[in-house]
Amino acid sequence: MRKTIQVTGAAQRRTAQLAAIHVLANKQLGLDRETYVALLSRVSGVTSSADLDGKGRQKVLDELRRLSGDTARRRAHAEMPDTPDSPRADIAPMIGKISAMLAEASRTWEYAHGIARKMFKVERVEWLNPDQIHRLVAALSYDQQRRGRKA
Repeated sequence: MRKTIQVTGAAQRRTAQLAAIHVLANKQLGLDRETYVALLSRVSGVTSSADLDGKGRQKVLDELRRLSGDTARRRAHAEMPDTPDSPRADIAPMIGKISAMLAEASRTWEYAHGIARKMFKVERVEWLNPDQIHRLVAALSYDQQRRGRKA
């Protein structure tokens, strides 16, 4: 005999929201675990999405959508004019990750372009090759860790 489990609308909504959070964070933005936990902590004060209530899930979703969506690009141009317009497909996820790291650190795209100039003698982040992009993310991660120790 097979038991049927009744799933409420709230449970389905929670599951769908958590799935959306993970898709946006992992697939679209390519956030690593440390950056993801920092974003959760900054937006909602928790370190695991399982601990989020309904309002917290919505706040995190809004922030992830802001960082990854088309509206985020328009808003970012107003706030951060050096945001890359349309990065190549091979580096687009890493550009999203860089954007999230810069937003969390309250830094502008000019900071990332400056790192690219200093490390690789390339004027803009979107002109870097995939290996260079990964090394730039590592440099931003070191900066993130350094700021974490000081705070």
